[in-house]
Amino acid sequence: MKEARLYGLMAEFDEPGKLVEATRKAREAGFTKLDAYSPYPIEALTEALDIHDRKLPAVVLGGGILGGLAGFALCYWCSVIAYPLNVGGKPFNSVPAFIVPTFETTILCAAFAAVLGMLGLNGLPMPYHPVFNAPRFALASRDRFFLCIEKRDPRFDHDATWAFLSKLGPLVVMDVEE
Repeated sequence: MKEARLYGLMAEFDEPGKLVEATRKAREAGFTKLDAYSPYPIEALTEALDIHDRKLPAVVLGGGILGGLAGFALCYWCSVIAYPLNVGGKPFNSVPAFIVPTFETTILCAAFAAVLGMLGLNGLPMPYHPVFNAPRFALASRDRFFLCIEKRDPRFDHDATWAFLSKLGPLVVMDVEE
């Protein structure tokens, strides 16, 4: 029979304030590979987890720049190279006429980059996650709050981490298997 591998340890709390405080203490203790689960967004929890990812704005900016360049290149190719028509003595490369299509492709590509970048950076779609194996994790969608410290954390030691989580006042501490 295949032996289950440990993903981490999870503590269950009954109040959001306790979860936020436990998360702060875990970060102060040096744990870096941890995550919290809640039935609704908690702004203080984001700060306690120290989530400050600057990748998505760069992805959106890159998508917008590429979209703008692609839109301008398309207008230029159509008006100057493929179908040059002299309309009213205007030059083939009439930049004012290219503003609207360039703007629209910039917005379109930035929006696509935002959606695809968000999905990619969040690791979505994720139909399975090891925390789903925790016996009481279904309560995370109702009225319970969970803090999970992953095994891949450099400071993770099963017994020491279990003792640390137990000191934070959870309802229960449990193993999470992969």
